[in-house]
Amino acid sequence: MKDLKPKGLFNENGDIELSKRRMINGNTTNLNDFNNMKYTWVKDWYRQAMNNFWVPEEVNMNQDIKDYRHLSKAEKSAYDKTLSFLIFLDSIQTANLPNVGDYITANEVNLCLTIQAYQEAIHSQSYSYMLDTICSPQERNAILYQWKDDPHLLARNKFIGDLYNDFQIHRDAHHLMKTIMANYILEGVYFYSGFMFFYNLGRMGKMPGSVQEIRYINRDENTHLWLFRSMILELQKEEPELFTPELIEEYKDMILKGVKEEIKWGEYVIGNEIEGLTTEMVKDYILYLGNLRSTSLGFGPLYRGYDSEPKSMEWVSMYANANLIKTDFFEARSSAYAKSSALEDDL
Repeated sequence: MKDLKPKGLFNENGDIELSKRRMINGNTTNLNDFNNMKYTWVKDWYRQAMNNFWVPEEVNMNQDIKDYRHLSKAEKSAYDKTLSFLIFLDSIQTANLPNVGDYITANEVNLCLTIQAYQEAIHSQSYSYMLDTICSPQERNAILYQWKDDPHLLARNKFIGDLYNDFQIHRDAHHLMKTIMANYILEGVYFYSGFMFFYNLGRMGKMPGSVQEIRYINRDENTHLWLFRSMILELQKEEPELFTPELIEEYKDMILKGVKEEIKWGEYVIGNEIEGLTTEMVKDYILYLGNLRSTSLGFGPLYRGYDSEPKSMEWVSMYANANLIKTDFFEARSSAYAKSSALEDDL
């Protein structure tokens, strides 16, 4: 298995020539030089991510306090379980991204990973704010730790969590690549039934504050997806031994497993009892996303007949575009906050 060397901290003998910079196993100085970047896509990514700045507490949750008490039993259960799941994912992301960064030897890419970790922390804060606003402290704690008592939720978390843990034990290039793929799957597949559920509440006129928080989070996650896709594409060029036909099949199998888990979760938490959504709609959309994520890496489609966004789910993209809908937040400015435009999820 290919060796993997952690980057040093102070390295006076590091390379400064751009031609020698590498995604992994490079000899970096760790100097953040914004004028000299090998990976030129970082400039656009960095500007987009910085312009995405937002504050969870600025979103008005007054209507949600009322709506939460009037959700149907199925809607309330889905709301609670989805939040529990999303809180766990963003928490583990915040904790794991520095582990990835320890082995990325392109300083400009490490800048991006640092911003992502910060944004994941903001997402966790956002979920806590949502719960603190609409729930009692007892309800909040019960939702926060549902994964300890719900075997479906625990199994859901273990797929990604175990992949991350494997890299703690096996610090080699192959396991780093699997961790990067796990991150890509999390950002590009795993969040989406949760986002979809909240957007469906929005189109039913319910929980507008929660929907707004999710739209900001979704916008951030699109940039994170962009980041990890770009890292994988660069590694394909620099480290071809990590992309043999056999290893590509392994990575495709990871996407297949992620899609399967996402569909199973949708059947469990959403089912057919929530107005506006069915398990068939969820399945069609997740299969489409699986194809989109695989083809974006050059791996080809995974599922026949799911090459375009299902007509029944076009409203998901409309809600995910953080620039389309006005809000009373900041005197009805565009919900893109002040200066950012949303990244379209066509990755």
